Amino acid sequence: MKLSVVIPAYNEEGSIEETIVTLYETLLFEKIEHEIVVTNDNSKDNTLEVLSKLSLTIPTLVYFTNKGPNGFGYAVRYGLERFTGECVAVMMADLSDDPNDLVKFYREMVNGGWDCVFGSRFMKGGKVIDYPKNKYLINRVANFIVKTVIGIKYNDCTNAFKLYKRETMLGIKPFLSPHFNLTLELPLKSIVRGYSYTVLPNSWKNRKTGESKLKIKEMGSRYFFILMYCLIEKFFSRGDFNKK
Repeated sequence: MKLSVVIPAYNEEGSIEETIVTLYETLLFEKIEHEIVVTNDNSKDNTLEVLSKLSLTIPTLVYFTNKGPNGFGYAVRYGLERFTGECVAVMMADLSDDPNDLVKFYREMVNGGWDCVFGSRFMKGGKVIDYPKNKYLINRVANFIVKTVIGIKYNDCTNAFKLYKRETMLGIKPFLSPHFNLTLELPLKSIVRGYSYTVLPNSWKNRKTGESKLKIKEMGSRYFFILMYCLIEKFFSRGDFNKK
């Protein structure tokens, strides 16, 4: 089963090379057929030049430039419209996600036949390194609200690092989120629409270069919108969008 990895990148010249090289070497060592799909989200630095250079030595790298509209959600969606694998993961360009965890997710999907494999940094075996305290607190409160409202036990919905089968990704369209709220839309729609999933522990470490693109003050109402949308779909759509 071919694995696609979608990576959004905006002004990531300081980290994108290490991320792609580490990911490629890990998947090559594990003999996993794959492609690395990077969406350059109209970067203003040298991200595009770095990608062009890397493509000369990494045959599984494909990259696109999203000229607009721009934003995290748009960049991820751009990649999700263009991947070619039978399953797809979303990973960050700053190497905050561990490629070895992706291998673990992939093996679990292949062996278990799951529609989705989700990670949790906050279950036994998971860990976070250098997580900003204010973001940690907001994350825990937000995820508590999400799992309580939707009625699930999964405690890390807002983390983008997840693996989906192609059929799942097609089944949760159309995508609504232009920003970081896409990280909540993808798993909640999968769960509400009846796709099978399992949860594995994973690790996360804070970026070493560049700056986070997530602006918490701007995202609260957008996350709330997606949460309410999925809640309404769960109770009032009469299963019209459920997995067939």
